[in-house]
Amino acid sequence: MTNTLMKISLVICCFLFAGWTDRDDAPSTAQVVALDECDPATFNAPMAVGPDFCKNVAVGASTTFSELFRKAADGHPDSNWDFEPDALTVKKGTTITAVNQGGEPHTFTEVTKFGGGFIGPLNGGEETVSECAGGFSRVAVAKTRILQGSQLQVTGLPKGEHFFQCCIHPWMRMKVEVK
Repeated sequence: MTNTLMKISLVICCFLFAGWTDRDDAPSTAQVVALDECDPATFNAPMAVGPDFCKNVAVGASTTFSELFRKAADGHPDSNWDFEPDALTVKKGTTITAVNQGGEPHTFTEVTKFGGGFIGPLNGGEETVSECAGGFSRVAVAKTRILQGSQLQVTGLPKGEHFFQCCIHPWMRMKVEVK
């Protein structure tokens, strides 16, 4: 009898342990990738941003500095400058990791609503959203910057819809739904 009780207890413990380790509420991560196509020759020129700004090593990175501004002013910003994916649905407690695989800096800034960033000529006529106003002179914006090859982690998002955009290139946008 004691042997049978021990076996039953062992089986019950195994089931409890299996259920405990395979919990549905365990923390998880989701990745967002920031991409761009900056052309190093034109972005790094003295009359543009300056030396070593664009570090793009992607084959075919061909958006020139002047094209970037022209396309944005025409209301057709360069679609190769993007967050991937455009939308994400995650469980509460998920850590979102934004990784910059582009050639120049971006921000991954939570905003109340989408709008313009802190570089007026790239806004395509949209007003700068308050979360981006002041640019990197504001700590809140500077904390959301992701340099080339770096990442930023966003944690603690409550349930609901969240909007993120780049405060430099404001057409880089994504929506995160937290369930």
